[in-house]
Amino acid sequence: MEKKNVLFFIYQMGGGGAARTLLNIINNLDREKFAPKLVTLNFDGSYEHELKSDVEFIKLRTTRLSRSIFSLSKIIKEKDIDIVFSTIPRVNTIAILATRLSFSKAKCVVREADNLGGTFKEDLQLRGFGMMYKLSNQVVSLSEGVKENLVSKYKVKPSHIEVIYNPVDIQHINHKIVTGKVDSQFQPIFETGDKVIITAGRLVEQKDQTTLLKAFAKVNEEISSQLVILGEGPLKDSLISEAKQLNIENRIHFIGFQSNPYIYFKHADVFVLSSIHEGFSHVIAEALATKTPVVSTNCKSGPSEVLNGGEFGYLCPVGSVEEMKAYILKVLKKEKDEVNQMIEHGYRRAHDFDAKKIVKQYEEIFLKTLREK
Repeated sequence: MEKKNVLFFIYQMGGGGAARTLLNIINNLDREKFAPKLVTLNFDGSYEHELKSDVEFIKLRTTRLSRSIFSLSKIIKEKDIDIVFSTIPRVNTIAILATRLSFSKAKCVVREADNLGGTFKEDLQLRGFGMMYKLSNQVVSLSEGVKENLVSKYKVKPSHIEVIYNPVDIQHINHKIVTGKVDSQFQPIFETGDKVIITAGRLVEQKDQTTLLKAFAKVNEEISSQLVILGEGPLKDSLISEAKQLNIENRIHFIGFQSNPYIYFKHADVFVLSSIHEGFSHVIAEALATKTPVVSTNCKSGPSEVLNGGEFGYLCPVGSVEEMKAYILKVLKKEKDEVNQMIEHGYRRAHDFDAKKIVKQYEEIFLKTLREK
């Protein structure tokens, strides 16, 4: 079988979940069937160094997404691309246009990763994205909840959508845990004897770390604890200010982006996700893979699917300080045997999202798309 050229297009290989997903797909793609190529805008990304050496990596000479259409279409044509794969609505729009303008055999597969919309203006914009998605050859949704959102707000036909969960590279995570170590400047946090609560994600409104800070303050009144926050974003200063108002600033640790977050997860007592909305929530699947108990908001739509309605971790209402506190304390107060049982149960669940299994589903979608006229 002749290898199929698959071009992956993303804004940048930064520290977000979309980039991590593309990395996992690219690195685990069957090299006997596919030749992966990656195209980004002219940015440096945190995950670039983790790409396998055989991946052809091209950076466009622009940092403006709108100016990338013609250069991307030229690459699609010159590199004899069979499949163009992208994620995130605006990036998807550019990928679809570039594929069409390449006047080549290439087919376009786009991935939708979040439950977007809400206001009239946002929903109207999603209708626009939906019109573009109809010009793609295949839409991939990373959860059933996101698929429902694509149908109701983007007005994409259900028959045009395939659900594929995010791939979690468990082998890579285990390697990172075995070979990695906590940075020396953060080591003291894990040596206090306190319980350690951890979260990871962009410091933005969607992730609602403010609710987590308030819940943590109440947890700390009952059990001496530390809160570790991985990630960067525009709300850092306001979150620091909130911590000071709650009088917990000495127990909150903003440690930024970490190329090996898994070693931090592994050393924590519980991972907490406080998001207002998610598509899948890659990070809680990764937390389960590090054998860390999980507490998450029951936001639309990923966490409930990852945790199977609360079977593999605790779910609390979005924005509920009291219930988040209660579930965190429930984990922290468990006997060791109960914690170990919860950990092993969650670890088995993580294997449902193992990259090798999930990437095979992507390979099937790529080949199916190529067979269709």
